[in-house]
This record gives sequence, C-alpha cells and structure tokens, in this order.
Amino acid sequence: MENQQVLNVISNLKGRKNYEEKKSKKLGFNSLYEYIEDKLEKKAETEKIAKQNSENLKLKEVLPKPTPVKKQGSCSCC
Repeated sequence: MENQQVLNVISNLKGRKNYEEKKSKKLGFNSLYEYIEDKLEKKAETEKIAKQNSENLKLKEVLPKPTPVKKQGSCSCC
C-alpha cells in the first residue's frame, strides 16, 4: 500500500531527488520511498512527544509565593 503523503514528498523533491536517493542508500534503506516514510514517521513521533511535553507543562500548577507576615511593631516604620 502506498502512502499518498510519501508520494507527494517525493514528487516535490525535484532537484534534491538524487541527493535524497544517495542519502537513503547510505543509511541502508532499500528505496527512497522507505527512507521518506521513515522520515515522516519520526517527524510525527517527535511532534507527538513535543505536544505531550507542552501539555504536561500546562498541567503543572505554579503555586504563588506566600507573602511574608508583617510583625506588629510599636512604630509605623517597621
């Protein structure tokens, strides 16, 4: 089954297609299709992790610092 997104990326490579083919062979992929597919999967995974991290940061509450208690003194300057 061919992924339409992978085919779109390959068709948009134009002048970089030869470069990407050489890179895919160097990294041990059998075809440019497999290389692009793996690249898109990794990108989706990193976006998912980034989204989870941002949600975790939103969930943590920031507690306000307690205000110092003023001592009751005899004069008004303290």
